Amino acid sequence: MGPDDLAEELTRRRVAEGENRLPPAIAVVVALVVYALLPSALLFTGRLVTPVVEVLLLVALLITNPRRITRETRWSRWASIGLAVVVILTNLVSLALLVSELSSKNSSGGNLLVAAMQIWVTNVIGFGLLFWELDRGGPVSRRSKRRDEMPVADWRFSQDENDDAVIEVSRSSSASSGWVPIFVDYLYLSLTNSSAFSPTDTMPLSTRAKVLMGIEATAALVVSLLVVARAVGSLGG
Repeated sequence: MGPDDLAEELTRRRVAEGENRLPPAIAVVVALVVYALLPSALLFTGRLVTPVVEVLLLVALLITNPRRITRETRWSRWASIGLAVVVILTNLVSLALLVSELSSKNSSGGNLLVAAMQIWVTNVIGFGLLFWELDRGGPVSRRSKRRDEMPVADWRFSQDENDDAVIEVSRSSSASSGWVPIFVDYLYLSLTNSSAFSPTDTMPLSTRAKVLMGIEATAALVVSLLVVARAVGSLGG
Protein backbone atom coordinates (compact mmCIF):
# COMPACT_ATOMS: atom_id res chain seq x y z
CA MET A 1 0.00 0.00 0.00
CA GLY A 2 1.52 3.28 -1.10
CA PRO A 3 1.41 6.59 0.80
CA ASP A 4 -1.62 7.82 -1.14
CA ASP A 5 -3.50 4.56 -0.53
CA LEU A 6 -2.63 4.66 3.15
CA ALA A 7 -3.82 8.25 3.49
CA GLU A 8 -7.07 7.36 1.74
CA GLU A 9 -7.61 4.36 4.03
CA LEU A 10 -7.00 6.41 7.17
CA THR A 11 -9.37 9.10 5.97
CA ARG A 12 -12.07 6.52 5.14
CA ARG A 13 -11.88 4.96 8.57
CA ARG A 14 -11.96 8.34 10.29
CA VAL A 15 -15.02 9.63 8.46
CA ALA A 16 -16.93 6.37 8.06
CA GLU A 17 -19.45 7.39 10.72
CA GLY A 18 -20.33 10.60 12.47
CA GLU A 19 -19.80 10.86 16.21
CA ASN A 20 -22.45 9.28 18.42
CA ARG A 21 -25.02 11.85 19.58
CA LEU A 22 -25.90 9.99 22.81
CA PRO A 23 -22.96 10.93 25.14
CA PRO A 24 -23.24 14.73 24.69
CA ALA A 25 -27.05 14.52 24.83
CA ILE A 26 -26.89 12.65 28.14
CA ALA A 27 -24.43 15.23 29.47
CA VAL A 28 -26.82 18.06 28.59
CA VAL A 29 -29.71 16.28 30.30
CA VAL A 30 -27.62 15.75 33.44
CA ALA A 31 -26.60 19.43 33.47
CA LEU A 32 -30.15 20.74 33.13
CA VAL A 33 -31.51 18.35 35.78
CA VAL A 34 -28.75 19.33 38.21
CA TYR A 35 -29.45 23.00 37.55
CA ALA A 36 -33.19 22.56 38.08
CA LEU A 37 -32.50 20.95 41.47
CA LEU A 38 -30.43 23.86 42.79
CA PRO A 39 -31.82 25.79 45.77
CA SER A 40 -34.10 28.68 44.76
CA ALA A 41 -31.63 31.20 46.16
CA LEU A 42 -29.10 30.16 43.51
CA LEU A 43 -31.42 30.59 40.52
CA PHE A 44 -31.56 33.95 38.75
CA THR A 45 -34.54 32.91 36.60
CA GLY A 46 -37.56 30.72 37.22
CA ARG A 47 -36.59 27.15 38.07
CA LEU A 48 -37.66 25.80 34.69
CA VAL A 49 -36.80 28.72 32.40
CA THR A 50 -33.18 27.79 31.72
CA PRO A 51 -33.82 24.00 31.51
CA VAL A 52 -36.65 24.62 29.02
CA VAL A 53 -34.36 26.73 26.81
CA GLU A 54 -31.72 24.01 26.96
CA VAL A 55 -34.26 21.29 26.13
CA LEU A 56 -35.53 23.24 23.10
CA LEU A 57 -31.99 23.67 21.76
CA LEU A 58 -31.20 20.01 22.41
CA VAL A 59 -34.36 18.83 20.65
CA ALA A 60 -33.52 20.97 17.62
CA LEU A 61 -30.05 19.44 17.49
CA LEU A 62 -31.43 15.92 17.89
CA ILE A 63 -33.76 16.51 14.94
CA THR A 64 -30.79 17.57 12.81
CA ASN A 65 -28.63 14.60 13.88
CA PRO A 66 -30.70 12.08 15.86
CA ARG A 67 -28.13 9.27 16.13
CA ARG A 68 -24.85 10.23 14.46
CA ILE A 69 -23.53 13.77 14.05
CA THR A 70 -23.00 13.87 10.30
CA ARG A 71 -24.72 17.07 9.19
CA GLU A 72 -24.15 20.67 10.13
CA THR A 73 -25.63 24.00 9.14
CA ARG A 74 -24.67 27.45 10.32
CA TRP A 75 -27.81 27.48 12.45
CA SER A 76 -27.11 24.09 14.07
CA ARG A 77 -23.49 25.07 14.73
CA TRP A 78 -24.49 28.23 16.56
CA ALA A 79 -27.26 26.37 18.41
CA SER A 80 -24.74 23.80 19.63
CA ILE A 81 -22.30 26.45 20.83
CA GLY A 82 -25.17 28.48 22.29
CA LEU A 83 -26.37 25.50 24.30
CA ALA A 84 -22.94 25.07 25.89
CA VAL A 85 -22.69 28.81 26.58
CA VAL A 86 -26.12 28.85 28.27
CA VAL A 87 -25.05 25.98 30.54
CA ILE A 88 -21.81 27.76 31.46
CA LEU A 89 -23.21 31.27 32.00
CA THR A 90 -26.18 30.20 34.12
CA ASN A 91 -23.86 28.07 36.20
CA LEU A 92 -21.40 30.93 36.72
CA VAL A 93 -24.27 33.14 37.89
CA SER A 94 -25.32 30.40 40.31
CA LEU A 95 -21.74 30.28 41.57
CA ALA A 96 -21.81 34.04 42.22
CA LEU A 97 -25.09 33.63 44.12
CA LEU A 98 -23.55 30.75 46.06
CA VAL A 99 -20.67 32.97 47.17
CA SER A 100 -23.19 35.56 48.34
CA GLU A 101 -25.26 32.98 50.22
CA LEU A 102 -22.29 31.39 51.95
CA SER A 103 -21.19 34.85 53.06
CA SER A 104 -24.55 35.33 54.76
CA LYS A 105 -24.79 34.47 58.46
CA ASN A 106 -28.26 33.03 57.90
CA SER A 107 -27.23 30.57 55.20
CA SER A 108 -27.99 26.85 55.47
CA GLY A 109 -24.58 25.21 55.24
CA GLY A 110 -25.64 21.67 54.39
CA ASN A 111 -27.86 22.52 51.45
CA LEU A 112 -25.35 24.99 50.04
CA LEU A 113 -22.52 22.47 50.20
CA VAL A 114 -24.60 20.07 48.12
CA ALA A 115 -25.32 22.96 45.75
CA ALA A 116 -21.58 23.62 45.47
CA MET A 117 -21.06 20.07 44.23
CA GLN A 118 -23.92 20.51 41.76
CA ILE A 119 -22.30 23.69 40.42
CA TRP A 120 -18.94 21.94 40.12
CA VAL A 121 -20.45 19.05 38.13
CA THR A 122 -22.30 21.45 35.82
CA ASN A 123 -19.07 23.41 35.35
CA VAL A 124 -17.33 20.26 34.11
CA ILE A 125 -20.15 19.39 31.71
CA GLY A 126 -20.62 22.91 30.33
CA PHE A 127 -16.97 23.49 29.51
CA GLY A 128 -16.61 19.95 28.18
CA LEU A 129 -19.42 20.69 25.73
CA LEU A 130 -17.86 23.98 24.68
CA PHE A 131 -14.39 22.49 24.20
CA TRP A 132 -15.96 19.73 22.09
CA GLU A 133 -17.79 22.25 19.92
CA LEU A 134 -14.85 24.58 19.33
CA ASP A 135 -11.79 22.42 18.76
CA ARG A 136 -10.83 21.93 15.08
CA GLY A 137 -14.19 23.23 13.90
CA GLY A 138 -16.42 20.90 15.94
CA PRO A 139 -17.47 17.24 15.69
CA VAL A 140 -18.58 17.36 12.05
CA SER A 141 -15.42 19.09 10.88
CA ARG A 142 -13.18 16.66 12.76
CA ARG A 143 -14.84 13.71 11.01
CA SER A 144 -15.52 15.05 7.54
CA LYS A 145 -12.46 17.14 6.68
CA ARG A 146 -8.93 16.13 5.84
CA ARG A 147 -6.39 17.20 8.41
CA ASP A 148 -4.98 19.90 6.15
CA GLU A 149 -8.50 21.32 5.76
CA MET A 150 -9.46 21.42 9.44
CA PRO A 151 -9.35 24.70 11.37
CA VAL A 152 -6.30 25.10 13.60
CA ALA A 153 -6.45 22.90 16.72
CA ASP A 154 -7.21 24.50 20.08
CA TRP A 155 -5.85 21.53 22.07
CA ARG A 156 -3.08 18.97 21.59
CA PHE A 157 -3.97 15.51 22.86
CA SER A 158 -1.52 12.73 23.72
CA GLN A 159 -2.49 10.86 20.55
CA ASP A 160 -1.40 13.87 18.50
CA GLU A 161 2.23 13.49 19.57
CA ASN A 162 2.95 9.81 20.22
CA ASP A 163 3.54 8.65 16.65
CA ASP A 164 7.21 7.99 17.42
CA ALA A 165 6.52 5.94 20.57
CA VAL A 166 6.76 2.15 20.84
CA ILE A 167 4.63 0.40 18.26
CA GLU A 168 1.78 -0.66 20.56
CA VAL A 169 1.38 3.00 21.55
CA SER A 170 2.04 4.59 18.15
CA ARG A 171 -0.62 2.40 16.48
CA SER A 172 -3.30 4.51 18.22
CA SER A 173 -1.70 7.87 17.37
CA SER A 174 -3.50 10.45 15.26
CA ALA A 175 -1.01 10.11 12.40
CA SER A 176 -1.07 6.30 12.31
CA SER A 177 -4.71 5.47 13.03
CA GLY A 178 -6.61 8.57 11.94
CA TRP A 179 -7.69 9.14 15.56
CA VAL A 180 -9.67 12.29 16.35
CA PRO A 181 -11.03 13.32 19.77
CA ILE A 182 -14.67 12.67 20.66
CA PHE A 183 -16.91 14.14 23.37
CA VAL A 184 -15.59 11.86 26.12
CA ASP A 185 -12.06 13.15 25.47
CA TYR A 186 -13.18 16.75 25.97
CA LEU A 187 -15.24 15.83 29.05
CA TYR A 188 -12.12 14.22 30.53
CA LEU A 189 -10.11 17.34 29.65
CA SER A 190 -12.71 19.45 31.45
CA LEU A 191 -12.76 17.11 34.47
CA THR A 192 -8.99 17.15 34.91
CA ASN A 193 -8.84 20.92 34.46
CA SER A 194 -11.52 21.37 37.15
CA SER A 195 -9.73 18.95 39.47
CA ALA A 196 -6.11 20.03 39.02
CA PHE A 197 -6.87 23.71 38.19
CA SER A 198 -4.40 23.40 35.30
CA PRO A 199 -3.78 21.36 32.12
CA THR A 200 -2.70 17.76 32.65
CA ASP A 201 -2.08 15.57 29.58
CA THR A 202 -3.87 17.80 27.06
CA MET A 203 -2.31 21.17 26.30
CA PRO A 204 -4.18 24.33 25.22
CA LEU A 205 -2.73 25.82 22.05
CA SER A 206 -4.92 28.81 21.15
CA THR A 207 -5.58 31.94 23.17
CA ARG A 208 -9.29 31.15 23.45
CA ALA A 209 -8.51 27.66 24.76
CA LYS A 210 -6.26 29.14 27.46
CA VAL A 211 -8.87 31.74 28.42
CA LEU A 212 -11.66 29.17 28.66
CA MET A 213 -9.55 26.76 30.69
CA GLY A 214 -8.54 29.62 32.96
CA ILE A 215 -12.16 30.59 33.57
CA GLU A 216 -13.15 26.99 34.25
CA ALA A 217 -10.25 26.36 36.62
CA THR A 218 -10.96 29.60 38.50
CA ALA A 219 -14.64 28.70 38.93
CA ALA A 220 -13.72 25.21 40.16
CA LEU A 221 -11.15 26.67 42.57
CA VAL A 222 -13.72 29.09 43.99
CA VAL A 223 -16.16 26.22 44.58
CA SER A 224 -13.44 24.18 46.30
CA LEU A 225 -12.38 27.09 48.51
CA LEU A 226 -15.98 27.73 49.51
CA VAL A 227 -16.47 24.11 50.51
CA VAL A 228 -13.24 24.08 52.54
CA ALA A 229 -14.08 27.40 54.19
CA ARG A 230 -17.56 26.18 55.15
CA ALA A 231 -16.13 22.91 56.50
CA VAL A 232 -13.53 24.74 58.59
CA GLY A 233 -16.21 27.15 59.82
CA SER A 234 -18.43 24.26 60.87
CA LEU A 235 -15.58 22.67 62.83
CA GLY A 236 -14.86 25.96 64.56
CA GLY A 237 -18.53 26.37 65.44
